[in-house]
Amino acid sequence: MRRGGASRACSVRMRPSRPPPAPVLPPPGYRRGGHRRAARGSGAEGKAMFRALLPARCPRCPRPPPCRRLSAPAPPARPGLGARLCVVAGAGAAAGAGWLYLRAERERRRRERRRAELRALALGRGEFRLQDHAGRPRRMGDFRGRWVLLYFGFTHCPDVCPEELEKLGRAAELLERDPALPPLQPLFVTLDPERDDAAALARYVRDFHPRLLGLTGGAEEVRAAARAYGVYAAAGPRDEDGDYIVDHSVFIYLLGPDGLLLDCYGRAKTDAQIAQSVRRHMETYEPVLQAGE
Repeated sequence: MRRGGASRACSVRMRPSRPPPAPVLPPPGYRRGGHRRAARGSGAEGKAMFRALLPARCPRCPRPPPCRRLSAPAPPARPGLGARLCVVAGAGAAAGAGWLYLRAERERRRRERRRAELRALALGRGEFRLQDHAGRPRRMGDFRGRWVLLYFGFTHCPDVCPEELEKLGRAAELLERDPALPPLQPLFVTLDPERDDAAALARYVRDFHPRLLGLTGGAEEVRAAARAYGVYAAAGPRDEDGDYIVDHSVFIYLLGPDGLLLDCYGRAKTDAQIAQSVRRHMETYEPVLQAGE
């Protein structure tokens, strides 16, 4: 057994080991990238070789312009805050001027229509004649060229007429405080000529305003004056003492210097409101009637 095992062990032969391959070394004088430089050449030879590789170009043709880098166009500059404010202010001023023009035009047309209406009303109204509380004859032509506040009533009126005449007097006093305004003449026309003669009117008007002028006349003359201004008046039934009340419309009338009716004020108007309205009419007054009418 030992012999067999010895002979088997001795029969194993060891293979000789091979040496590692020798490294490949570059030849003497070799440099990395040398073959590229050799292909391109160096100096004038390299440039000539590079030009030879380019396509032929006609000597008469112009040389194409050099390439420029394309860039996105710059965004437009936005106007500053001051410029935007100027634009807004200009638009607002134009709109305001247009609105004022339209308003003035509407007011002018309204005045023209009103003047035409008053002109027609004046030409259709007749003249009437009365007498004042001093007994002097009066007609409406005597008050041309003056502003007039006119009221129709009667001296035996218990409450309405005194209240309205007091309001008329206070409005006249408010207007008299402004010396720049033209003078105003307050008038009181009775609707009860049977009882309101000149002496009764003289005692009555002095309690309201120092320049209040009372007017009276015959029954037909008083009715003509009332009809000229659309005043309603009707005497009521008499009592046991023969006293009676005159039912009538309650208005204070404003007459312009040409004698035309410009405005009227009911019981709801205060003395301050009447004075303000009269002042506005005085400041914007334009004659309606032509010369000679």
